[in-house]
Amino acid sequence: MGAPYNATVDLLERNLSHRDRPALRQDGRITTYGALCERANRAGNALRALGVQMEQRVLLCMLDTPDLPAVFWGAMKAGLVPVPVNTLLTTADYDYLVRDSRARVLVVSSALLPKLEPALRGQPFLQSVVVSGGSAPGHVTLDELLAQARSDLDPAPTTRDDVAFWLYSSGSTGQPKGAMHLHGDLAETARLYGEGILRMRADDVVFSAAKLFFAYGLGNAMTFPFAAGASSVLLADRPTPQSVVRLLREEKPTFFFGVPTLFAGILADSTATDLGGRLRWCVSAGEPLPRDIGVRWRERYGVDILDGIGSTELLHIFLSLRPGDVRYGTTGKPVPGYEAQIVDEQDRPVPSGEIGELRISGPSSAVAYWNNREKSLHAFRGRWTYTGDKYRQDADGYYVYCGRSDDMIKAGGQWVSPAEVESALVAHPSVLEAAVVAHKDENQLDKPKAFVVLKPGAQASSEELQRFVKERLAPFKYTRWVEFVEGLPKTATGKIQRFKLRVT
Repeated sequence: MGAPYNATVDLLERNLSHRDRPALRQDGRITTYGALCERANRAGNALRALGVQMEQRVLLCMLDTPDLPAVFWGAMKAGLVPVPVNTLLTTADYDYLVRDSRARVLVVSSALLPKLEPALRGQPFLQSVVVSGGSAPGHVTLDELLAQARSDLDPAPTTRDDVAFWLYSSGSTGQPKGAMHLHGDLAETARLYGEGILRMRADDVVFSAAKLFFAYGLGNAMTFPFAAGASSVLLADRPTPQSVVRLLREEKPTFFFGVPTLFAGILADSTATDLGGRLRWCVSAGEPLPRDIGVRWRERYGVDILDGIGSTELLHIFLSLRPGDVRYGTTGKPVPGYEAQIVDEQDRPVPSGEIGELRISGPSSAVAYWNNREKSLHAFRGRWTYTGDKYRQDADGYYVYCGRSDDMIKAGGQWVSPAEVESALVAHPSVLEAAVVAHKDENQLDKPKAFVVLKPGAQASSEELQRFVKERLAPFKYTRWVEFVEGLPKTATGKIQRFKLRVT
């Protein structure tokens, strides 16, 4: 058995030496590190009192409020396994997640309970439902449980290799898969990316538009700031360009973590000229950041966006642009501590400039998917985690995203990267968003088709956009068809669901 180690003791309770420092900020209210640690202890004791035993799961369907960190870290300290899940799913999705995880307790925000309530009947493993942020008939409230629980809690006898928490993949191409992460994983991401790339400090204030249930948001708004003794601003509502700009101006964070769609939306608002004036860095992940958005953001706000790619399976960002080395249109280079390879179908590294599948070796990889041997064997092979992303490396060693493995288009015998065509399209002044998929021509051959969302009040014709792309890319990559749409189908974490466009 390994040496005793508990992620909560390491990452959260290291801040008890400055217990009055703000850990969380929300709507003008501050939760200090001392208060959060006490609340986490109470949460761990309360869950044990409900009968949850070591290694059993606790499903968290919670909005971003201080209750979520308290329950998440408290459960891990008690040796339980918290499972934060997407707050924007359907009742059928929740039925699957409760059943698949075999969670003994569900902690749910009161505003989300109506969506989950129909899924709770007939669950074979669920024993208790706890409501956060309000009350509901027939269910106990989190505040009641915490008030009755002890404020001191000895950590469970866990090690770095114990399962600490699960995160479900977004399920954009099938049922969500529960990636099982270990107690040691969180500290590795904080060490390699939060400290190694971002250089986060105790005086930083962090805002992540990506929610805490998302691997990206979990690192941004909890792991990294807690490891540094910094503070994190929470937003319970869904982030819109307007609400985010307002929050940035009011809270004046030094780090802003977003996704390309949100950066584009803020740039489209001509009144959003000031973002609080304290930003050291912005970070983007979830989808590739088009070069044009990065350039325009830097020109308007004087701060760079550090684009990166991470995954639920690897917990956070493993390829990234970095301070002093920003090359828009690429995802940068591997975060030190991670090894990257681009390989062909036979797992052989491809020559520089050629497209292949990206695989990563690093210390924060999940151990497996819960109850899914086939997919686990495909994704986790020895020390390598296969990302399902197509990449190429340019002559200077920078990694260039080409698309998901199942999104690539072979047109005229040559690979076309949807991401490259989309990046060209969004450089047009009238285009807000674009998605490119394969569509069959009159000869049943695949060619690129674009679905385009125009900026409010903007106009553009199909022919104009086709000419625009032809001027920027090789001729075989231009979009043979352009369809204008009001919006693009996306997962709740903001990733475009191109498979839904391929069937239209």
